[in-house]
Amino acid sequence: MSETFFSLDIQPRFNETDGLGHINNTVIPVWFEAAREPVFEIFNPSLDLTKWNLIVAGFTIAYTSPTNYGKLVSVKTWISRVGNSSFEVTQQSWQEGKMTAEAKTTLVHYDYAIDKSQPIFADVKSQLSQLTGV
Repeated sequence: MSETFFSLDIQPRFNETDGLGHINNTVIPVWFEAAREPVFEIFNPSLDLTKWNLIVAGFTIAYTSPTNYGKLVSVKTWISRVGNSSFEVTQQSWQEGKMTAEAKTTLVHYDYAIDKSQPIFADVKSQLSQLTGV
């Protein structure tokens, strides 16, 4: 993977664990959302919810290996596609050198006041483009 990604380390909590000692499959999407915060800041530097301008249009996830309690998890986040009004974020969770999940999220630059997508500004596209590639 290139160095054009964000990374967030997460220490799994006991309450995120199922009876087999694995992190529940509903938890990793929440971790992935937390790891997208630097991307959100590109669109909304203050993260002001009254000025929010992104909406999730789609999300897919593949679990490739169990994620376990008690061991640090690193979430890697990068931009895999930039379109006119939407873009795709790819994320992976890694534990002890092994990928445990991979997700793709399509986000749309959105104006909630008129319920419509909006073109991504050129300066924002440029910032997103700097985070592409693996």
